[in-house]
This record gives sequence, structure tokens and C-alpha cells, in this order.
Amino acid sequence: MINRMQLDTIDSYDEELEQELDDNDLLEYTINPQANSARVKYFRELFRLQGELVKLQDWVMHKNLKVVVLFEGRDAAGKGGAIKRITQRLNPRVCRVAALPAPNERERSQWYFQRYISHLPAGGEIVLFDRSWYNRAGVEKVMGFCSEAEYEEFFRTVPEFERMLQRSGIILIKYWFSITDEEQYARFTMRIKDPLKQWKLSPMDLESRRLWESYTKAKETMLEKTHTSDSPWWIVAANDKKTARLNCIHHLLQQIPYQEIESEPISLPARVYNQDYLRGPVPKEMYVPEIY
Repeated sequence: MINRMQLDTIDSYDEELEQELDDNDLLEYTINPQANSARVKYFRELFRLQGELVKLQDWVMHKNLKVVVLFEGRDAAGKGGAIKRITQRLNPRVCRVAALPAPNERERSQWYFQRYISHLPAGGEIVLFDRSWYNRAGVEKVMGFCSEAEYEEFFRTVPEFERMLQRSGIILIKYWFSITDEEQYARFTMRIKDPLKQWKLSPMDLESRRLWESYTKAKETMLEKTHTSDSPWWIVAANDKKTARLNCIHHLLQQIPYQEIESEPISLPARVYNQDYLRGPVPKEMYVPEIY
């Protein structure tokens, strides 16, 4: 467990490192043939795939495509980490994340799919759903948040709902992040022991751990009833977080044929100088103290 916690801590640091590396560091991680540790190989491939994601983003904008990607899986399965790596270097105006909270009283009285519709993409946009309408097939079913009639109606409706999305021009891709019983136990235990990650554990998460088998049955029913030829589920083996991220991004890139868009050369315009302009002083007390 100590070794697992150390590896998990390194992975958390790597998330920050991925965003802080400057150009020289990128050369070290991506080009230097002497750098061949597993960690460096991961960085090298991640940066390469993220470069392809930028090309995909440009293609989506160029072709005015509408893309929806669903991320489902058990608590602590690694969905959030994969989503972060996908969005890390993309334009948030093009690629955004929809992570809806529990429905309020008004939303509970609406058509079930209604609150998700407003988050669907316009042309030239990608939306990643961190959990989706499949909540009804999982947590709502297991925790008793919906009736049996509502549960059965969901399965009758969702195939047609997804066909409607696709007929409207939306590209729909569905991922299930799969981890073992032992792996979830280890990840929950690490969160309990790590003060920086305890916030990730909600009472609902703890209850989901107790009801592992009920969630398994609900997942199996969901896959059986909603895995169709025109809207298939893709299972991501997620016991290893890093390989799961790489495999998911690589697969996502294969789902949308894209090409690199040639962009016009960018040049900075000449700076305008006015001889009569004088910069006004800024009071010292307005500055943030330079502690570092």
C-alpha cells in the first residue's frame, strides 16, 4: 500500500508537470533517445497524442463537426484523469466538459434527458460528459433514486434518443472505464489516507463501494441493453491509469477521420507608440506581496 501511495503521489505530481514543462523540457522528454524510463515514455507518447488532439480540434472546427464523448465507469476508475489529459492543450471554447450535479427539484420533474440537451455541442464543438444520462442505469438504479418504471422507460428511450442525436449530425462515442474490485479498494484506501484527496470521497462513493456487486449487475444490464451497432460502448481497461489514458486518447483519435489543417502564418503587428502617452504610477499597496 505504501508503494501504491508513492506511485499515486508521483502520478499527481506528473499532472502538474505535464502543464509546466517548457520547450527545453519537452525536447528532453520527446526527442532525447537516452531518456527511456517508463515515465519518460509515457510523457513522450502523451505529448504526441495531445498534438494529434490539437489537429483533431482544428478539423472539428474546420468541418463544423459536433462531437459528444461519454465517460462512464465506477468511482475512482480514472475518468477524470483521462478527461484532463484530453482537454489539457485544447481550446476550452471548442472542447468543454459537462459534469452535471444531481438534478434539482425542477429538473426531476422534467423529461429525463432534458437537462442534458442544453449541454450538447453546436457545430465546431466537442463536449466530454463526465458521467451522462447513463446515471439512470447506474447510480440511480442502485441507490433507488428512480422507480422501476422510470428505469425500464430509460432503456426503451435511450436507443432512440441516441439515434436522434446521430441523425442530427452528432458524432457519439461512449467509453466505460473498467477497474477490478481490488483496484477500486486500493484507490479508495489511498484517498482515505491522503489529506489532499479525501475531498474526492463522498458518502455516495463509500456506499458504492459497499454495493460493488449491485453496480456490477447494473453495468452488465446497461451494456447488454445499450451496446448497439450504431452506438457501441468501448471498454477501457483502467487498472493502470497511465496506459488507460493513452489507450483512450489513441482510440478516440481513430473514431473521427481528420487531417491537419494548414494555418496562415502568424505575425505580430507593429506596436503603436504615442509620444504623449505616460504610464501612470500604481500604488505599492495594490501589488500582491512577492513572497516567492
